[in-house]
Amino acid sequence: MEPRGMKKWRPFATMPEQYIGLQEVINKQVEVTQPVLTEEQMEQMNFTLIEALHTNKQVYLTYYKRGQCITETGYIRFVDSLGDFFIFIDDVFELKNKMKLSKLIDVRLA
Repeated sequence: MEPRGMKKWRPFATMPEQYIGLQEVINKQVEVTQPVLTEEQMEQMNFTLIEALHTNKQVYLTYYKRGQCITETGYIRFVDSLGDFFIFIDDVFELKNKMKLSKLIDVRLA
C-alpha cells in the first residue's frame, strides 16, 4: 500500500518538456538570418509581383519567417510598394495572406 501524500513515480512525466526543449535546440540549428537583398533584386521582385498581379499567373514566393526561408505557391491579388505589403492567395488553403514586402526573399513566375 502507498503512504498518503506520496505520488507514484511517473518515469515519462517530464518527456514532453524534454522533447520541447530538444525541439527548440533543433529549430535553433536550422535558423538562418534573413538574406539582405540588393536594390536590383528588390526591383526585379517588384516587377515580377506586378506582372503576376496583372496576368494572374501563379508565382513561387520565398519569404522569411521565424528564422526560416519558406516557399509557397500562390496568386498575387494586391501590391502596395509604399505600404510595404502585398496580398496573395495561397494554393493550399486558398486563403488571403497579407505579407510585408520586406520579408520577401524571392518571387518567380511558376
